[in-house]
Amino acid sequence: MQDRPNSSHRVARFFATVANATSQAAGRASTFVLACVVIIVWAITGPLFGFSDTWQLVINTGTTIVTFLMVFLIQNSQNRDSAAIQVKLDELIRTGAAHNSFVGIEHLTAEELEDLRTLCEKRAKAAAVGQRTERKVAKRARKAVENATS
Repeated sequence: MQDRPNSSHRVARFFATVANATSQAAGRASTFVLACVVIIVWAITGPLFGFSDTWQLVINTGTTIVTFLMVFLIQNSQNRDSAAIQVKLDELIRTGAAHNSFVGIEHLTAEELEDLRTLCEKRAKAAAVGQRTERKVAKRARKAVENATS
């Protein structure tokens, strides 16, 4: 039973790595040029294949498969980046200064980011309780001073 979380974590880590690498590669100019070259080669080969249905099916199938897979990979990368940014912002708000340990958390899995978010929320709640306690103690101290001087 204990192997499941570890294997699940490994799969999530592997998928996150592949999604990151793919979304980074897809955003490069060289990838765009490569896609243009593929389309030009496909168009040039049209007369060789008599612009047949099979010739058209090749580009339609290829682009459909690539589009389908890219949607999931890019969405995964965007979800993790958004979650990482939110956690970083939460930490900035909580402390007024960022911790170096938060640099690079966008490379964590979604589960690791959620654990980090939960930790930050707990620390923020604890800090709020501490601030309320400090205000109450300060108020009591002022009253004690007033009572002592009057």
